[in-house]
Amino acid sequence: MAINESSELAKNKKAYHLYTVLETYEAGIELYGTEVKSCRAHNINFKDAYADIRNGEIFVKNLHIGPYKNGTTNSHEPERKRKLLLHKKEILKLANKSINTGYTIVPLSVYTVGNKIKVKIGLVVGKKKYDKREDHKKKDAQLAINRAIKKNLKGY
Repeated sequence: MAINESSELAKNKKAYHLYTVLETYEAGIELYGTEVKSCRAHNINFKDAYADIRNGEIFVKNLHIGPYKNGTTNSHEPERKRKLLLHKKEILKLANKSINTGYTIVPLSVYTVGNKIKVKIGLVVGKKKYDKREDHKKKDAQLAINRAIKKNLKGY
């Protein structure tokens, strides 16, 4: 599928603030029917979500997908662990890096590609306080530059 056919359902903005993303991977996710409908309704929360590798399989934990409002009483559990679908080689690579080097695997966004729902996961390392300050300074400087350019363009 082409990239322009995808649409983002939710983005983990906090992950980009707390972590430095080293590598990203696209993974499928096993969902129930009511979970798919909730995802398409943008009812997703990434608070404290992370991925864990057990027995050669990768699972995302603490990813909150709210109950579908038109669902029945036996709807899905909002924070159950969900299996991610990756190639075995990618899972082994992630397992080696996360165990040996102390990196963490975090979901970065949930989006659709065609009629499938995908999760973008990232191999991340935590930022120090001075790294966060540096990023904030760069962002403020870029905003100031953009404002100045916009102000100068109005004069013409």
